[in-house]
Amino acid sequence: MKGLVCILLLLETSVFVVQQQVDEGLTNNEISQQLSSEDGRQNPPKTHTVRTETSTDCQQNCQLCFPDIHAALRELTTIVIEQKANIRALEMRLTEQQTFILEELNKKNNEIANCKSQVEQLRKENRDRQIAFSAGLMQSGKGYIGPFTTDITLTYRNVFSNTENAYNPITGIFTAPLKGAYMFRISVYGHGSDSAPSTVSITKNGEHVAIAHGHQAGYAVNASNGVVLLLEVGDVIYVRLWSNRRIYDNHYNNNIFSGYLLFPL
Repeated sequence: MKGLVCILLLLETSVFVVQQQVDEGLTNNEISQQLSSEDGRQNPPKTHTVRTETSTDCQQNCQLCFPDIHAALRELTTIVIEQKANIRALEMRLTEQQTFILEELNKKNNEIANCKSQVEQLRKENRDRQIAFSAGLMQSGKGYIGPFTTDITLTYRNVFSNTENAYNPITGIFTAPLKGAYMFRISVYGHGSDSAPSTVSITKNGEHVAIAHGHQAGYAVNASNGVVLLLEVGDVIYVRLWSNRRIYDNHYNNNIFSGYLLFPL
């Protein structure tokens, strides 16, 4: 603020000096016509002296102000330089972060591409997998099975086919090795009489899904059924003989349990 005051005073002084020079020239012309040069030299204008002293004082004050302005300019220059350095540092950090982010994105994209490739490879392998089994109830001999007071799981021990060993002839359980759609079929045979009928059911994870049932007063009874099931890996399928029911089997393999993969999911 002091610097601005000094500058204004300097401008005012300069204007005054120029105006004074003009006024002085006109005054001398008038005085030369009316007064003698001696009187003019003996009585110089007092205003000129006062204003000259004021101008001198202002110049001295402004000279005192100029160092403050220069110091302020130097301080502002230092601040600007520091800010520029901070901006450059921030730009470098931003560039480094952008580079890091792009590298991470490229890594993730590569990982995703690899996962997709692996999934596609697994799907291709699964499409090529052949899962199927078929088994009869008795390996040898003949006879009745049942009746029992509770439902029992039938074990079909006479295995005809069992790719990938998904069916276990010891437990009678098929365990899905692959997620997909599977077809299962059962057949049941019994002797018609007034005794117990022949009833078995396809069971998935403990729940009855479909049954094959036969019952009549005389002669043999024979029934079959089938179902397509969507299985997850680890789902189990088996056949249950209902309580108070009985079936008959011999070397003709009258009772069959079979299944196969239609297509993977």
